[in-house]
Order: sequence, then structure tokens, then C-alpha cells
Amino acid sequence: MKTTTIPNTSLKISKICLGTMTFGEQNSESDAHEQLDNAVSRGINFIDTAEMYPIASRKETLGSTERFIGSWLKKHGKREDLVIATKIAGPNRGMDYIRQPLDFSAKSIKEAVDLSLKNLQTDYIDLYQMHWPERVMNMFGKRGLTEIDNNWKENFAEVLSVYDELIKAGKIRHIGVSNEAPWAVMKFISESEKHNLPRIATIQNPYSLLNRLFEVGLTEVCMRENIGLMAYSPLGFGILSGKHLNGTKPNSRIDLFPQFTRYTNENATKATKLYQELAHSHGLTLAQMALAFVQQQQFVMSTIIGATSLKQLKENIDSLEIVLSEEILKEIDAIQEMIPNPAP
Repeated sequence: MKTTTIPNTSLKISKICLGTMTFGEQNSESDAHEQLDNAVSRGINFIDTAEMYPIASRKETLGSTERFIGSWLKKHGKREDLVIATKIAGPNRGMDYIRQPLDFSAKSIKEAVDLSLKNLQTDYIDLYQMHWPERVMNMFGKRGLTEIDNNWKENFAEVLSVYDELIKAGKIRHIGVSNEAPWAVMKFISESEKHNLPRIATIQNPYSLLNRLFEVGLTEVCMRENIGLMAYSPLGFGILSGKHLNGTKPNSRIDLFPQFTRYTNENATKATKLYQELAHSHGLTLAQMALAFVQQQQFVMSTIIGATSLKQLKENIDSLEIVLSEEILKEIDAIQEMIPNPAP
């Protein structure tokens, strides 16, 4: 397993991170434990979760993912060998069944951290992330920003001060953001430098053959400021496995949760067909090419993979051994030029 270090930390992580949002919805506790056992046996030591998981989030299953990881951690016993990342849910998503208020106030952050520690059955969280911005933004299927959230007031220093307190208390070690934009990433950095507060080490945003929007603005920020990208949805909710081109499969996320439409529009389907033809012409599966593409990007710290079966998990991990040639990369860019970022 290839490894790297989370920027500005001593945390050595696998270049593949195990995503767990299916635990508790599509995967049972025993399934989750099997996946965790298999991933660790293959050299993965980086595990990502969130307080709102599993997906799709609902009151009946809320927190199951963290709890399944927690029961596995208790059984596994080698906590110090693993890097565990989780996230606090932000506001503006209508999830009134999560702890309230759903914001990044000191009260909310501390309550969320304590609940995650309890669910995970651990004394500390290696990487604690803000799942999405506190301010209202265009994301999850939208491009750019159309209006400013005037009801939100800047509180970067206040939020970082709470994390500083939690780091000093030993409850969390490092912090990161997710689904964030360049402006806020730079604000977090400037406020941390100005007030000698914890510095964000990572950003978790979507990045795939169907969504390369991260390359616009955020790549320079992250490379210059030494922030690691945890690329999520590298297979576009399974679309880039190619299995949906000839009809959906049972237990697939798109089939089970049709509300997630980011990767199912007409242009995304057209691009997926072209990428599949390209992969096959070079003796690769579409999933192998899609994952290898993400993993080869200089600005990608670790690629988050998720699976509902051990077979899928093995195939995804095996993709780390594939190196795409310059010829394939040029052909990928040609398709991107024809149908740029069809899944915002």
C-alpha cells in the first residue's frame, strides 16, 4: 500500500481511504467489520466517516456508521495503528433529527465531538472535519455561487478557537474542511495564522472524471498552502463503474436513492460511455481507469473509496497499482474538453 503524510502533521496515511457511508444502510454491522478487516489487511489505515452517516441520512439509522466502526475498533484493539476521520454536520440541510442547534457554535462542536467519541469507542479523533460550510452555498449538484448568505456572519476565528480547545484537551488531533470553496479555505488559513490557532490540514471535496471542478481555484490553494485533498466520489456514486449504462443493479446507491442525481444527467451518461470506451480500448475497466486517474493527480492526498461488497472493495484497492500512460491522460482530457464537468 502506498502511503503519504497528512500535511503539517505526523500522521502517515494510506493513499486509499476507506469510505464508510454505506455502513448501516446498505451494509450490516457484520458486513462493515468484514470490509474493515479486509481493508486493514491490504494496508489501509485511513478510515473516514461522519456523524450523519449512513447515506441516505435518516433518523432511524443516524450514527450507525460510527457505531459499527466503534464496535470494530473495540474488537480490533490497535487504535494507534489507524487514522480515524469523522465530520460534524453543518446547518441548512433540514436534518432536525441531528443534535441541535445544527451549527458550528462551541456548544454544537463540543456535543458533536463527544457523541462521535462515544459512538467510535475511542478517546480521540485523528482528523475532525466540517462536513459542509455553515453559510448557505451552492453545492451538491450546483456550480458556482449565485448569491451571498447575508444572514451568516464570519466566525472563522471563533470556530478555530473551539478546535484549539478540543485539541489541547486531547479529543481531536487535527482539523479539516469538506465541500468548501477557495475563499473560505484561505480565510481559515489567514485566521489561524493571525491568531495562532489550529491550521486546517485537509479538504474533502468531490473529484472524478465527471467532476473536475476542484481543479478550478482549489488546486492552487491546496498546493501552495500545503492542504491535502481527500477526493470523494471518485466513481461518481458508482456511475463510473459502468454498471448503470445497461440498466441499474440491485442495491446500488443510484437505484436505492434516486434523489441523488448529481451523476445521472444526460451529459454525465454521454461522458461515462466515452470514458468506458476509452478504458476498454486500453484493456482496463472503467472503474480502474477512473480511480487511477484520481490517484495520479499531484494534489490528491488520498482517494476515498466505498463499496457494498468485498469484491468491489478488492477491485477498488487493486486500482492503486495501475498507472495511466500519457496517451490515456491526453485522451481523458479530450473527453473532458468535449463534455466538461457534467456532474457538478
